[in-house]
Amino acid sequence: MKNKTYNRKKIMIVFLAAALILFALIGRLVYLMIFDAEYYQELAQDLHEREREIKAARGEIVDRSGVVLATNRTVCTISVIHNQVEDPDRVVEVLSAELEMDPSEVREKVEKVSSMEKIRTNVDKETGDRIREYGLAGVKVDEDYKRYYPYGDLASRVLGFTGGDNQGIIGLEVKYEEYLKGTNGTILTVTDARGIELEGVAEDRIEPVAGETLKVSLDYNIQSYCQQAAMNVLEEKQAQSVSILLMNPQNGEIYAMVNAPEFDLNDPYELNIGVDPDTLSDEELQDQLNQMWRNRCINDTYEPGSTFKIITASACLEEGVVSLDDTFMCPGYRIVEDRKIRCHKVGGHGQETFVEGIRNSCNPVFMDIGLRLGADRFCDYFEDFGLMKLTGVDLPGEAGTIMHDREDIGLVELATMTFGQSFQVTPIQMAVTVSSIINGGTRVTPHLAVGIVDDQGEMVEEFEYETEEGIVSEETSATMRELLEGVVSQGSGKNAYIEGYSIGGKTATSQTLPRSANKYISSFIGFAPADDPQVLGIVIINDPQGVYYGGTIAAPVLRDIYDNILPYLGIEKK
Repeated sequence: MKNKTYNRKKIMIVFLAAALILFALIGRLVYLMIFDAEYYQELAQDLHEREREIKAARGEIVDRSGVVLATNRTVCTISVIHNQVEDPDRVVEVLSAELEMDPSEVREKVEKVSSMEKIRTNVDKETGDRIREYGLAGVKVDEDYKRYYPYGDLASRVLGFTGGDNQGIIGLEVKYEEYLKGTNGTILTVTDARGIELEGVAEDRIEPVAGETLKVSLDYNIQSYCQQAAMNVLEEKQAQSVSILLMNPQNGEIYAMVNAPEFDLNDPYELNIGVDPDTLSDEELQDQLNQMWRNRCINDTYEPGSTFKIITASACLEEGVVSLDDTFMCPGYRIVEDRKIRCHKVGGHGQETFVEGIRNSCNPVFMDIGLRLGADRFCDYFEDFGLMKLTGVDLPGEAGTIMHDREDIGLVELATMTFGQSFQVTPIQMAVTVSSIINGGTRVTPHLAVGIVDDQGEMVEEFEYETEEGIVSEETSATMRELLEGVVSQGSGKNAYIEGYSIGGKTATSQTLPRSANKYISSFIGFAPADDPQVLGIVIINDPQGVYYGGTIAAPVLRDIYDNILPYLGIEKK
């Protein structure tokens, strides 16, 4: 009797447990079908939908006159959808032949079980069209864009280039990525349970939005001419490199920025130095590429040499420690503490005025006025002129000035600094600082981007840049313009003289470190017209062979450039 009662209770417990489980399942089913239906419908839909990206066209870069410097070419991306491939052997045969790929490599991708497998990107449109005409099931040909530079190596380090994902890598391409990149679109297709796209089912399509067109201050003709001039002197002097920068000293717009030798923007991973990449390790190759991509006008520093005398003279005139008729004696050197610091003229210049000292580029004259100014005030002016801060040029990687700590500047350091040695600046820094001295005292922000234009070339967004006034007085600025015009018309910069034009400027010859290597940098800074500067240029020749004096080899380069571009800019002879 007890066993029967126990069995009935056991049956009842099992029955109740089963009932509870059943009710729980029914409740769960009701919940899934009513309350959570939308979520699972979305999951089911996702299983039958396939999304493909439509690449947006990258915005163009155009010069100040609308000449297209960077644009796009239509290319194709070839992919396979594993579940849709009906004849794998035929697909492998066609794709390996058309794409000139190893059949085993293609087969590996075709047979890989995945929703979509890319075979190759950046395929030219003609090849893509041929593959599409085969009508191979499971093979997709999607049109894409590849960056294209119509003028090859023109302004390569300024424009920059893009990577495989069409994103900017260096230069303007990366600096203005947010304007240029655009917004990608999508294509949404529906598949059956086997993953095969269904015919006749409408596609959802979100159209891509092209990037915006960036207008820059570069001038194609000026850049081309400067680049050719740089290559000529590079080859003639067997120099390591040549940099040329031309800008408007009144507003900071850059007309040309050359770093010769340039590299091909359409093949930016091809070394331009004649080295076989197969002989280099991966690390060595990357290092060579990084060096090739450097923009020496803004990424590298150098000792400016005698061009810095423009800044020393301006500071001393502002401070009132020198006047134009002050006289000096140059025996060919100065003794500063325990150092004998020489003038470039071994026998000396003899007695000379301050005006003559600038024309002669006499080191003892500048050591004398620098010592009058003193280290503290020299450092004050160095900072006031903006030399200790970045110029703010709209390119990535600008380097800062390398300068002694104020407390470490003794008489010897001060003496050498007055004529541009024992510290380093960038070429763009020198160009901007000299611009502020000769334009009336306004420090401008050097820049390339002018604004965003529409399809008709009309400006829709104009960029603005900061300025700082009062760097020097109008009086000092006018005096420096006159003094520097005398350097070209009567002094060490006479090789930059052009009849009919008033040109101001300053030459320099500096020695690189270590001094024992006997390597030099020849440079010249010049501006025109001298009384109302509209263009300022700097030429830097790194490690020229043979004659290396800036007045002999750098000044003529800028003279030839100005002889051609001044009329082009509408600056007439007087």
